[in-house]
Amino acid sequence: MKKRLLAIAMAALMGISLVACSSGSSDAGKSESSQQTEESKDSAASSEGGESKAAAGLKVGMVTDVGGVNDGSFNQSAWEGLQRAQKELGIEVRYVESKTDADYTTNIETLIDDDYDLIICIGYQLADALKTQAEANPDKKFAIVDDASIELDNVACLMFEQAQASYLVGYIAGKTTKTNTTGFVIGMATDVMNEFGYGYLAGVKDANADAKILQNNVNSFADTGAGKTAANNMVANNADVIFHAAGGTGLGVIDAAKEAGIWAIGVDSDQSKVAPKTILTSAMKRVDNAVYDEAKAVLEGNYKAGAKTYTLEDGGVDIAPTTDNLSKELLEEVEGVKAKIVSGEVKVPNNKADFEAKYGDIYELD
Repeated sequence: MKKRLLAIAMAALMGISLVACSSGSSDAGKSESSQQTEESKDSAASSEGGESKAAAGLKVGMVTDVGGVNDGSFNQSAWEGLQRAQKELGIEVRYVESKTDADYTTNIETLIDDDYDLIICIGYQLADALKTQAEANPDKKFAIVDDASIELDNVACLMFEQAQASYLVGYIAGKTTKTNTTGFVIGMATDVMNEFGYGYLAGVKDANADAKILQNNVNSFADTGAGKTAANNMVANNADVIFHAAGGTGLGVIDAAKEAGIWAIGVDSDQSKVAPKTILTSAMKRVDNAVYDEAKAVLEGNYKAGAKTYTLEDGGVDIAPTTDNLSKELLEEVEGVKAKIVSGEVKVPNNKADFEAKYGDIYELD
């Protein structure tokens, strides 16, 4: 009897052990299967959405100047570039708008505190604030548009041969004006901004030596009223084509041109969408491509400090792709001018000395 009871107990114990082993084997298989499924999901996300695992945690932020993200100019173009980076690279992006110059430091600090991997400052006006923060945070990566004065190992300077694009739209203005009077409105007269002026005046004069160029510095990138007043004064003095390099202020220039029934020339981005029947063309700086390139460089581990200059040759500057208001003949002529700039046959001045050597002291804003 005892032997029989012992045999029954041993059989029961063996059954429990088999169940336990079977149960453990099933859990292990389930766990391994789950892990493979998660890896497959990651791979699917990578192939379907263009997002790598590294991108999932990368954060890129930008700080606007006072023109704001809806300036229709380089702030807006920069944000469009980051939005493209978000879509194509799968990174997290954000912008912080500056209402006044006093916001620059605070806004940069906000992105530092939120642990952004790359912080891009839009415009030379942020240079002092950026330099201070970059020196205090050497482990952070920064970039700035339109300033090459900062020589630090964690600051990339994104520059453009904007005089080349300005020359092209100046050439178009010189060929288009019926009154032999064009205008140029600048946001602020600095070395960087004067490059627009040198290029524009050179282009106008090379296309039409008899053309007069009215010039005005409104001293603001965010005052549409001042831009409109400046343009209206030019209209009153017979200007029929006006180019602005004034950020958000330029929207006032465009508005005045629209009301007067004359041509306006946009800047930095293709501004034809602002007033399709008023914008003759735009002097484009591909700020969108530049900030996209920087975000991609950080993602791929290829970030480099120092200055990088975008030119007509590499597509970094050009006239706008919208050409509805330009004749086929003029476009063909402009293409020929582009080729001469790229080859070096036409040298576009981007500083006072080079400009005055050929055209004399006719630029009034430097």
